Amino acid sequence: MIDIHSHILPGLDDGAQTEEDFLNMAKAAIADGITSIVATPHHQNGSYMNSKGTIEKATEISNALLNDKGLGLTVLPGQECRLYGEILEDLERGEILPLNHSKYVFVEFPSAQVPRFSDKLLYDLQLAGKIPVIVHPERNQVFMKKPDMLYEFVKNGALTQVTAASVAGKFGKKIKSFSLDLIEVNLTHFVASDAHNTTNRTFHMTDAYDVIHEEFGDDLVYFFQENAHYLIGNQHVMLEQPKQVKKKKLFGLF
Repeated sequence: MIDIHSHILPGLDDGAQTEEDFLNMAKAAIADGITSIVATPHHQNGSYMNSKGTIEKATEISNALLNDKGLGLTVLPGQECRLYGEILEDLERGEILPLNHSKYVFVEFPSAQVPRFSDKLLYDLQLAGKIPVIVHPERNQVFMKKPDMLYEFVKNGALTQVTAASVAGKFGKKIKSFSLDLIEVNLTHFVASDAHNTTNRTFHMTDAYDVIHEEFGDDLVYFFQENAHYLIGNQHVMLEQPKQVKKKKLFGLF
């Protein structure tokens, strides 16, 4: 299994802090069936700055450590970049790191808003030859209230990635329900862990795929697992026609 979103590199953000944390997360990933993991430290989110070169060097050191310890996990370089006004300029300057040096770029929105310039920047990233992947939209308060905004972004070429823990119900029933809604109407294309540690923010990939299998069957499990392979190989991912989330009656939320 491939996990395309993690905070496993030690000392770069709010994920693993020490080498011991890193190794414990690596062991937990392996136990969850993960063989390759994309390290995606936060960048430009107001707290952390992790440019391309920093992440590439940390990835190289981490893979050497895994090899030395005989652990069967490969770390691939990536970055979780907050959407900000100068993202295109920084992409040209070589500070933005697409996932495993592919055409796919993680884009993070603030948890309580969708900036007004978002549609233009997502469009401009595509003009620059990159495919924006919006991370954890199921936890964004604006998308939860106005899912048509996410529908428009996807219709216009953006992809999205839901968090395994959300699908597995670890963030509560409401977020799980919205995650399943997004899966049902083809508004998400990847499932990934966004793991930060081995306690309250761990992998849950197997848990998530168990839920997807139960709710939607084998075909969608295959869809998400194959898309992770296609992404790290810089290939075209599988897409289905996006649809709008059906509005639920108020009592249906409780």
